Amino acid sequence: MSAAEAVGAFDIGGQVPALLLAAGRGERMRPLTDTMPKPLLQVQGQPLLQWHLQALHSAGVEQVVINTAWLGAQISEHFSSLFGLQRLTDKGGQLSISYSHEGVDFGGALETAGGIARALPQLGPIFWLAAGDVFAPDFVFERAAVQAFAASDRLAHLWLVPNPAHNAKGDFGLSADGLALNLAPGDPAPRYTYSTIALLRAELFAPPWCDIPAGNPMGAKAALAPLLRRAMDQGRVSAALYTGRWTDVGTPERLAELNR
Repeated sequence: MSAAEAVGAFDIGGQVPALLLAAGRGERMRPLTDTMPKPLLQVQGQPLLQWHLQALHSAGVEQVVINTAWLGAQISEHFSSLFGLQRLTDKGGQLSISYSHEGVDFGGALETAGGIARALPQLGPIFWLAAGDVFAPDFVFERAAVQAFAASDRLAHLWLVPNPAHNAKGDFGLSADGLALNLAPGDPAPRYTYSTIALLRAELFAPPWCDIPAGNPMGAKAALAPLLRRAMDQGRVSAALYTGRWTDVGTPERLAELNR
């Protein structure tokens, strides 16, 4: 599909599906996650994952896939297959939810790229990605961002955030013209932290960027960062700096701080 064809494909409604990553064990959150998956932990009165679902619903996204592994049945039992009028006060339509149960299919999580590759048959050529253990209540899943991405030749568009204390060195650079940079070790240019929110093309999960077969039928485990870095080296990843509220809810202390 050409960039022009991609724009046309998303003119109606202007939105694309989303994948929410919710398969992790949450080791650093123990003992809280011994009996409950991290995305269901309460943040300011509701499950952490619900914040993303609300934002996606408000932005007009109609389809969400959630991948699960650790205690995944609790997530699908809690959110079921629809999200909308029964949980939200606005009058928009319902959000359809489907699941990629990595724990059931393979006995455990497939890491980020492996999990995305597994869920691809339930997604489209372009999709939103967000981690279910990140609190970003100000983020808007904008139609305009989808349109701009669809019109480009990028394989990914990342939202970066100022470095938190637990990732002081950051992850990726950001050029003046909006490209994400795979900076060499020792490069003094500023680095920012990947927020775990992105727009992605399914093309990123095929050769030459990724060697996992479509749908990941064998349950291969793979990380996302190496794929992104390969694409960055070819100028195929754009990025923007997001300065709204953002927390990687990775420890009981961070969760307690949010709830204070």
